[in-house]
Amino acid sequence: MGQVTSADGTTIAYTRTGAGPALIIVDGAMCYRRFGPAARLARELAPDFTVYTYDRRGRGESGDTGPYDVAREVEDIAALIGAAGGRAHLFGMSSGGALVAEAVHRGVAADRFAVYESPMIVDGTRDPLPADFRQRTSRAVADGRPGDAVKMFMKFVGTPGLFVALMPVLPMWKKLKGVAHTLSHDLAVVGELQRGVVPAADRWAGATAPGLVIAGGKSPEWLRNSQAFLASALPDGELKVLDGQTHMVKADVTAPVLVDFLTR
Repeated sequence: MGQVTSADGTTIAYTRTGAGPALIIVDGAMCYRRFGPAARLARELAPDFTVYTYDRRGRGESGDTGPYDVAREVEDIAALIGAAGGRAHLFGMSSGGALVAEAVHRGVAADRFAVYESPMIVDGTRDPLPADFRQRTSRAVADGRPGDAVKMFMKFVGTPGLFVALMPVLPMWKKLKGVAHTLSHDLAVVGELQRGVVPAADRWAGATAPGLVIAGGKSPEWLRNSQAFLASALPDGELKVLDGQTHMVKADVTAPVLVDFLTR
């Protein structure tokens, strides 16, 4: 394990594996190195890249200096790029994909970047995020009800009701509650993109590096539509649809696509 210090003094913990050009993986909501898809994907990519997985601030072994601001997470990515030698490829999943696009737009030193299903709502194919949703989840955590915050979030993203009801008896429940306070971070990253309002044409004008936006062919219409929109909005973006995949994409399906794009 390594550590890097972000611009505001926050310690960010990371793991490095593999050999080749640097690639930083950015997790989505509630995921971190010991919980989520990044470790499996890193193993798939290690033959082609030096892969960095890390705990986003507030999760795992990273610090959580307040107050939260999306800019601080961009600085975390910049610090990791510094640790990787000054330039890197980036890949983000879900809200981590939204964060990656934002980081490249704000000027981090990315050679190429890829996004898997940034959770944007750009048309009427699903209801937008309620205006007070971030405040409601934060209030639940502050009141000592992290499980309620997790359930609210899982319901909004479309998790079947039966699974949500059974979550408290599953082994993952303790880990989910342990990072419930970071839901407000992810909701800050994607909040403006889930209002059902089409972003401005120049929303990602600064993201001039080549970018790949990936969607699952079996994902809901609103996700597929928003990925097509993002790809078209990026200055140098392209879209790839993975047949048969959902938001829970398989690492052995994603990895070859990333290798092909990032090593061009």
